[in-house]
Amino acid sequence: MPEHGRVPKYFAVARQVSAMLADLRPGDPVPTERELVEQLGCARETLRRALDELVLAGRLHRTRGRGTTVAEPKLILPLVLRSYTESLADAGMSPQRRPVRGEVIAAGPVLAGKLGIANGDKVVHLERLLIAENEPIGLESTYVSLARFPTILEDFDPTTSLYRTYVTAYGIRLTTGQEIIETVLASPREAQLLGTNPALPMLLMHRDTWDEAGEPVEHVRALWRGDRYAVTTALRG
Repeated sequence: MPEHGRVPKYFAVARQVSAMLADLRPGDPVPTERELVEQLGCARETLRRALDELVLAGRLHRTRGRGTTVAEPKLILPLVLRSYTESLADAGMSPQRRPVRGEVIAAGPVLAGKLGIANGDKVVHLERLLIAENEPIGLESTYVSLARFPTILEDFDPTTSLYRTYVTAYGIRLTTGQEIIETVLASPREAQLLGTNPALPMLLMHRDTWDEAGEPVEHVRALWRGDRYAVTTALRG
Protein backbone atom coordinates (compact mmCIF):
# COMPACT_ATOMS: atom_id res chain seq x y z
CA MET A 1 0.00 0.00 0.00
CA PRO A 2 1.53 3.38 -0.97
CA GLU A 3 2.13 5.92 1.82
CA HIS A 4 -0.59 8.18 0.44
CA GLY A 5 -3.08 5.34 1.01
CA ARG A 6 -4.45 5.19 -2.53
CA VAL A 7 -4.59 1.80 -4.27
CA PRO A 8 -3.23 1.96 -7.84
CA LYS A 9 -6.02 1.61 -10.41
CA TYR A 10 -4.46 -1.42 -12.08
CA PHE A 11 -4.19 -3.17 -8.70
CA ALA A 12 -7.89 -2.64 -8.00
CA VAL A 13 -8.73 -3.93 -11.48
CA ALA A 14 -6.50 -6.98 -10.94
CA ARG A 15 -8.44 -7.78 -7.76
CA GLN A 16 -11.72 -7.50 -9.65
CA VAL A 17 -10.52 -9.82 -12.41
CA SER A 18 -9.12 -12.22 -9.81
CA ALA A 19 -12.54 -12.40 -8.13
CA MET A 20 -14.10 -13.25 -11.50
CA LEU A 21 -11.75 -16.23 -11.89
CA ALA A 22 -13.48 -17.98 -8.99
CA ASP A 23 -16.31 -18.88 -11.37
CA LEU A 24 -13.96 -20.32 -13.99
CA ARG A 25 -11.98 -23.56 -14.17
CA PRO A 26 -8.29 -23.98 -15.06
CA GLY A 27 -7.91 -23.79 -18.83
CA ASP A 28 -11.06 -21.72 -19.33
CA PRO A 29 -10.56 -18.59 -21.45
CA VAL A 30 -11.05 -15.26 -19.74
CA PRO A 31 -13.29 -12.64 -21.34
CA THR A 32 -11.73 -10.53 -24.08
CA GLU A 33 -10.05 -7.24 -23.28
CA ARG A 34 -12.96 -5.40 -24.87
CA GLU A 35 -15.48 -7.26 -22.71
CA LEU A 36 -13.46 -6.67 -19.54
CA VAL A 37 -12.98 -2.96 -20.27
CA GLU A 38 -16.73 -2.53 -20.72
CA GLN A 39 -17.57 -4.62 -17.66
CA LEU A 40 -15.04 -3.03 -15.31
CA GLY A 41 -15.19 0.51 -16.67
CA CYS A 42 -11.43 0.95 -16.91
CA ALA A 43 -8.96 2.01 -19.58
CA ARG A 44 -7.51 -0.74 -21.79
CA GLU A 45 -3.96 0.17 -20.70
CA THR A 46 -4.97 -0.23 -17.03
CA LEU A 47 -6.58 -3.58 -17.80
CA ARG A 48 -3.50 -4.86 -19.62
CA ARG A 49 -1.28 -3.99 -16.68
CA ALA A 50 -3.71 -5.74 -14.35
CA LEU A 51 -3.66 -8.86 -16.53
CA ASP A 52 0.14 -8.75 -16.61
CA GLU A 53 0.16 -8.75 -12.80
CA LEU A 54 -2.11 -11.80 -12.71
CA VAL A 55 0.12 -13.62 -15.17
CA LEU A 56 3.15 -12.86 -12.98
CA ALA A 57 1.21 -14.09 -9.95
CA GLY A 58 0.42 -17.37 -11.69
CA ARG A 59 -3.36 -16.78 -11.82
CA LEU A 60 -3.50 -16.42 -15.61
CA HIS A 61 -1.65 -18.16 -18.42
CA ARG A 62 -0.93 -16.79 -21.88
CA THR A 63 -0.47 -19.12 -24.84
CA ARG A 64 -0.07 -18.30 -28.50
CA GLY A 65 -3.16 -19.37 -30.36
CA ARG A 66 -5.26 -19.78 -27.19
CA GLY A 67 -4.97 -16.33 -25.69
CA THR A 68 -5.32 -15.81 -21.95
CA THR A 69 -6.72 -18.63 -19.85
CA VAL A 70 -7.13 -19.45 -16.17
CA ALA A 71 -3.90 -21.03 -14.91
CA GLU A 72 -3.67 -24.36 -13.16
CA PRO A 73 -3.17 -24.10 -9.38
CA LYS A 74 0.47 -23.87 -8.34
CA LEU A 75 2.28 -26.99 -7.25
CA ILE A 76 2.97 -26.63 -3.53
CA LEU A 77 5.68 -29.02 -2.38
CA PRO A 78 7.26 -29.29 1.07
CA LEU A 79 10.87 -28.37 1.72
CA VAL A 80 12.17 -31.81 2.68
CA LEU A 81 15.31 -33.80 2.00
CA ARG A 82 13.94 -36.07 -0.70
CA SER A 83 13.84 -36.28 -4.47
CA TYR A 84 11.53 -34.26 -6.67
CA THR A 85 10.22 -37.56 -8.12
CA GLU A 86 9.14 -38.83 -4.69
CA SER A 87 7.59 -35.52 -3.62
CA LEU A 88 5.44 -35.24 -6.73
CA ALA A 89 4.41 -38.89 -6.60
CA ASP A 90 3.26 -38.37 -2.99
CA ALA A 91 1.19 -35.41 -4.22
CA GLY A 92 -0.60 -37.74 -6.64
CA MET A 93 1.06 -36.36 -9.77
CA SER A 94 3.07 -37.90 -12.59
CA PRO A 95 6.69 -36.66 -12.34
CA GLN A 96 9.15 -36.86 -15.20
CA ARG A 97 12.74 -35.83 -15.77
CA ARG A 98 14.13 -35.08 -19.20
CA PRO A 99 17.94 -35.16 -19.51
CA VAL A 100 19.51 -32.03 -20.98
CA ARG A 101 23.18 -32.85 -20.55
CA GLY A 102 25.61 -34.97 -18.58
CA GLU A 103 29.26 -33.96 -18.55
CA VAL A 104 32.51 -33.95 -16.60
CA ILE A 105 33.88 -30.51 -15.75
CA ALA A 106 36.65 -29.04 -13.59
CA ALA A 107 35.49 -27.63 -10.25
CA GLY A 108 36.10 -23.97 -9.54
CA PRO A 109 37.03 -22.87 -6.01
CA VAL A 110 33.44 -22.28 -4.84
CA LEU A 111 32.07 -25.59 -6.12
CA ALA A 112 35.15 -27.44 -4.88
CA GLY A 113 34.59 -26.04 -1.40
CA LYS A 114 30.97 -27.19 -1.41
CA LEU A 115 31.92 -30.72 -2.45
CA GLY A 116 34.98 -30.99 -0.19
CA ILE A 117 37.42 -31.49 -3.08
CA ALA A 118 40.41 -29.60 -4.47
CA ASN A 119 40.11 -26.72 -6.91
CA GLY A 120 40.30 -28.17 -10.43
CA ASP A 121 39.18 -31.68 -9.46
CA LYS A 122 36.74 -33.37 -11.81
CA VAL A 123 33.02 -33.01 -11.18
CA VAL A 124 30.03 -34.66 -12.86
CA HIS A 125 27.34 -32.19 -13.93
CA LEU A 126 23.83 -33.57 -14.57
CA GLU A 127 21.30 -31.11 -15.99
CA ARG A 128 17.69 -32.21 -16.22
CA LEU A 129 14.30 -30.67 -17.00
CA LEU A 130 11.70 -31.29 -14.30
CA ILE A 131 8.23 -32.02 -15.65
CA ALA A 132 4.86 -32.33 -13.90
CA GLU A 133 1.76 -33.50 -15.77
CA ASN A 134 3.63 -33.05 -19.07
CA GLU A 135 4.51 -29.40 -18.31
CA PRO A 136 8.10 -28.19 -17.65
CA ILE A 137 8.26 -26.53 -14.24
CA GLY A 138 11.94 -26.64 -13.29
CA LEU A 139 15.51 -26.95 -14.52
CA GLU A 140 17.93 -28.74 -12.21
CA SER A 141 21.72 -28.99 -12.25
CA THR A 142 23.36 -31.48 -9.88
CA TYR A 143 27.11 -31.54 -9.21
CA VAL A 144 28.92 -34.50 -7.60
CA SER A 145 32.58 -35.46 -7.25
CA LEU A 146 33.77 -37.77 -10.04
CA ALA A 147 36.20 -39.45 -7.62
CA ARG A 148 33.30 -40.40 -5.35
CA PHE A 149 30.91 -41.36 -8.18
CA PRO A 150 33.29 -42.56 -10.94
CA THR A 151 30.67 -44.48 -12.96
CA ILE A 152 27.55 -42.44 -12.27
CA LEU A 153 27.12 -41.42 -15.91
CA GLU A 154 26.92 -45.13 -16.76
CA ASP A 155 25.03 -46.30 -13.64
CA PHE A 156 22.36 -43.62 -13.50
CA ASP A 157 19.23 -43.37 -15.65
CA PRO A 158 18.64 -39.58 -15.76
CA THR A 159 14.88 -40.04 -16.11
CA THR A 160 14.71 -41.56 -12.60
CA SER A 161 15.49 -40.52 -9.03
CA LEU A 162 19.14 -39.71 -8.37
CA TYR A 163 18.61 -40.09 -4.62
CA ARG A 164 17.54 -43.70 -5.18
CA THR A 165 20.71 -44.32 -7.20
CA TYR A 166 22.84 -42.96 -4.35
CA VAL A 167 21.38 -45.69 -2.12
CA THR A 168 21.16 -48.63 -4.53
CA ALA A 169 24.43 -48.16 -6.44
CA TYR A 170 26.66 -46.52 -3.82
CA GLY A 171 25.09 -47.22 -0.42
CA ILE A 172 24.97 -43.49 0.35
CA ARG A 173 22.06 -41.95 2.24
CA LEU A 174 21.52 -38.22 2.51
CA THR A 175 20.84 -37.20 6.09
CA THR A 176 21.23 -33.40 6.27
CA GLY A 177 20.94 -30.53 3.87
CA GLN A 178 20.86 -26.77 3.54
CA GLU A 179 18.80 -24.87 0.99
CA ILE A 180 18.88 -21.21 -0.01
CA ILE A 181 15.98 -19.77 -2.02
CA GLU A 182 15.93 -16.49 -3.92
CA THR A 183 14.00 -14.89 -6.77
CA VAL A 184 15.67 -14.36 -10.15
CA LEU A 185 14.88 -14.01 -13.83
CA ALA A 186 15.71 -16.88 -16.17
CA SER A 187 18.33 -16.54 -18.87
CA PRO A 188 17.05 -16.76 -22.47
CA ARG A 189 18.32 -20.37 -22.67
CA GLU A 190 16.63 -21.33 -19.40
CA ALA A 191 13.36 -19.67 -20.40
CA GLN A 192 13.40 -21.52 -23.72
CA LEU A 193 13.95 -24.88 -22.01
CA LEU A 194 11.14 -24.16 -19.55
CA GLY A 195 8.83 -22.81 -22.25
CA THR A 196 8.20 -19.60 -20.34
CA ASN A 197 8.58 -15.84 -20.67
CA PRO A 198 12.02 -14.53 -19.52
CA ALA A 199 10.18 -11.71 -17.70
CA LEU A 200 8.39 -14.13 -15.36
CA PRO A 201 9.89 -14.48 -11.87
CA MET A 202 11.69 -17.71 -10.98
CA LEU A 203 12.58 -19.39 -7.71
CA LEU A 204 16.27 -20.27 -7.60
CA MET A 205 17.25 -22.92 -5.07
CA HIS A 206 20.79 -23.85 -4.04
CA ARG A 207 20.96 -27.09 -2.06
CA ASP A 208 23.95 -28.73 -0.39
CA THR A 209 23.57 -32.20 1.16
CA TRP A 210 25.67 -34.41 3.42
CA ASP A 211 25.70 -38.14 4.18
CA GLU A 212 25.58 -40.00 7.51
CA ALA A 213 29.30 -39.39 8.06
CA GLY A 214 28.92 -35.64 7.49
CA GLU A 215 30.67 -35.78 4.10
CA PRO A 216 29.35 -33.54 1.29
CA VAL A 217 27.50 -35.48 -1.42
CA GLU A 218 26.09 -33.00 -3.91
CA HIS A 219 25.47 -29.39 -4.79
CA VAL A 220 22.22 -28.65 -6.62
CA ARG A 221 21.09 -25.55 -8.48
CA ALA A 222 17.38 -25.73 -9.34
CA LEU A 223 15.41 -23.07 -11.18
CA TRP A 224 11.63 -23.31 -10.70
CA ARG A 225 8.90 -21.43 -12.51
CA GLY A 226 7.45 -18.93 -10.06
CA ASP A 227 4.07 -19.03 -11.80
CA ARG A 228 3.77 -22.82 -11.37
CA TYR A 229 5.63 -23.69 -8.18
CA ALA A 230 5.54 -22.77 -4.51
CA VAL A 231 7.08 -24.30 -1.40
CA THR A 232 5.87 -24.92 2.11
CA THR A 233 7.66 -25.77 5.34
CA ALA A 234 6.70 -26.48 8.92
CA LEU A 235 7.77 -23.97 11.58
CA ARG A 236 8.28 -24.85 15.23
CA GLY A 237 8.96 -22.48 18.06
